[in-house]
Amino acid sequence: MTSVRLPPPALFINRELSWLEFNARVLHEALDPRVPLLERLKFLSIFSTNLDEFYMVRVAGLRRKARQGAAQYPPDGLTPAEQLTSIQNRVRELLALRDRCLHEQLLPALAGHGVRLVRMSELAPAEWMRVDEFFESQVFPILTPLAVDPGHPFPYISNLSLSLAVELRDPAGGEEHFARVKVPRLLSRWVPTGTPNQFVPLEEVIGANLAALFPGMEVLRWFAFRISRYSDLDLGQIDQVEDLLDTVEQQVFRRRFGEVVRLEVQEGMPPALRTLLLEELNDAETQSVSALTEDEVHESGRLLELGDLMALTSLDFPQLKDPPHVPILPSALRDGAGSPPRSIFDVIRERDVLVHHPFHSFDASVERFVEEAAADPNVLAIKLTLYRTSGDTEIVSALADAAQAGKQVAVLVELQARFDEVNNIQWARTLERYGIHVAYGLPGLKTHCKTALVVRRDADGSIRRYCHLGSGNYNSKTARLYTDIGLFTASPSIGADLSDLFNTLTGFSRQRLYRKLLVAPANLRERILTLIERETAHARAGRPARIVAKMNALVDPETIAALYQASQAGVEIDLIVRGICCLRPGIEGVSDRIRVLSIVGRFLEHSRVFRFDNDGAPEYYIGSADWMPRNFDRRVEALVPVEDPALHALLGTLLETCLQDNRQAWELHADGTYRQRHPAAEEGERATHLILQRDPWGRALPSPVTGEMPAVLTGD
Repeated sequence: MTSVRLPPPALFINRELSWLEFNARVLHEALDPRVPLLERLKFLSIFSTNLDEFYMVRVAGLRRKARQGAAQYPPDGLTPAEQLTSIQNRVRELLALRDRCLHEQLLPALAGHGVRLVRMSELAPAEWMRVDEFFESQVFPILTPLAVDPGHPFPYISNLSLSLAVELRDPAGGEEHFARVKVPRLLSRWVPTGTPNQFVPLEEVIGANLAALFPGMEVLRWFAFRISRYSDLDLGQIDQVEDLLDTVEQQVFRRRFGEVVRLEVQEGMPPALRTLLLEELNDAETQSVSALTEDEVHESGRLLELGDLMALTSLDFPQLKDPPHVPILPSALRDGAGSPPRSIFDVIRERDVLVHHPFHSFDASVERFVEEAAADPNVLAIKLTLYRTSGDTEIVSALADAAQAGKQVAVLVELQARFDEVNNIQWARTLERYGIHVAYGLPGLKTHCKTALVVRRDADGSIRRYCHLGSGNYNSKTARLYTDIGLFTASPSIGADLSDLFNTLTGFSRQRLYRKLLVAPANLRERILTLIERETAHARAGRPARIVAKMNALVDPETIAALYQASQAGVEIDLIVRGICCLRPGIEGVSDRIRVLSIVGRFLEHSRVFRFDNDGAPEYYIGSADWMPRNFDRRVEALVPVEDPALHALLGTLLETCLQDNRQAWELHADGTYRQRHPAAEEGERATHLILQRDPWGRALPSPVTGEMPAVLTGD
């Protein structure tokens, strides 16, 4: 593999600004009248929670780098201070757009269907009495008013909590005072008024009853506010980690007191009150890293914490939602009519099987694989990686049953899965109580690969490995929302590789050589660059050359440089990148053979699929890794080759379906902007997710003239 020379900064898009454009595409779904109304509200909620995480991690990290005078800049050359300025400008534009969308479009449209968020002043007497009774019985007993004066220091404000800043006057002496009241998270944010589908925000219920909290005082006014704190883990700052579980637990506790990186305030908050909040927050010990400035104060409309709007999307208005989606079973795992059910191991032993979630059933494929392994007396061992799992998954129960039955069960639980640390700590302890061998991964690396290995003694007496490798977590909730691909195989070489990988994760090993798997940090970067260079060599020799790569993010500068070189050599490159893309396509003489699409819609695009045409002998890989430095260098990742030509056809049509999308697809342009595709007048809409709901691999494409689907589908 030759060394890759990095292009100049002008050929890179800034990572953080690219992420903001992805979130802008999420917000666009809330603005798009073609999307059902409650789904639009869902996207507005997702936009808001995405932005929270962005500030807690990415902006917080940039603030620290700016304060410390970081000497290393990203490939695009922007300093931390320049990035922060650009972020603040773009975020203000997006927040203004979000608030207009909510108050001028979504809430009026919902009111037309009888769904209303009202103020206390708009309630009829009977509604007021109902809400007042709710306050007295359910809210008032748990509220704690906190005064701020020489005898009462400014209280601790928890991350993302909603609070009321209250201004009071003492009638006896006329002195004015300040107090804080926290809006309880344990109560529903939207308080029913007694009129069907009509709600009052909880903070307004509390605000209307502040006199009960401060008897004898005059309540002058109140405003809601909210803060975001630095919330990444700092394991890299610890010299030696002796007990990873204990260390992560301590770090999760400490981040409750991380520095404040953003202050959100309700519209109309007076400058003096904003200044008071800023001063008090900056006086806190946690702000020793970097003081909060006026630039980091965001004023929204009357509602903060818009992630809570997600609760309203569960209202019973089916006409305002996407039609229900029912996953199907892959044809390879179906039993014939009237025939007894076959063992999933018999199926996998005969041929490799691909599944595409959520279009294929997760519980009838992946969960079935683990459940059968747990119940099968011929299974000797089960090994699994858990990055994020859900409380309702059957996989954990099956693993417990297997351990109780005497099978060897080993699980790698990634404790550092961001914002799932507490959940994973609890799962790790639960699994250990069941007698399962639990490992926490390798120092300095996150285990992000999605792999399961079942060791079985087959009927002929041979020991065989059955494997599942994919792009998605073993999580039944996200399997209904994320698009992910998994491969079941009994390939001896892949099974041997997976055994080596698990031995690395649970024992002591410096394994770097693998037969078929592309594993990070061992060989993934090198192999991806080699595959790109091979296409480049084909193009230079005058042979057809093409790369199609689908992933969540493209950030790695070496890989981008290699793609630029491939384009210049004549390789046709199509990239389907859901989120961050730091490559600039369409630059003459540099990247004019590269096209970049982003698909945003009903399901979260999460699958990674890579095709290298290889002069007519195409190679396909699927797995867990994006093309980012963290995936190549700081995570344990696995890509697996899909070797069956029959499965190549499935992956090929899936990629082409994405590339032909004219409804959900956004094209990236050289200046870093995205433009959504729209069907031409003579075309019908080709929406990827709608097509995949009808055929999980996209083989049933709509007519380019009428947009209608064929009458007969393959049903795979």
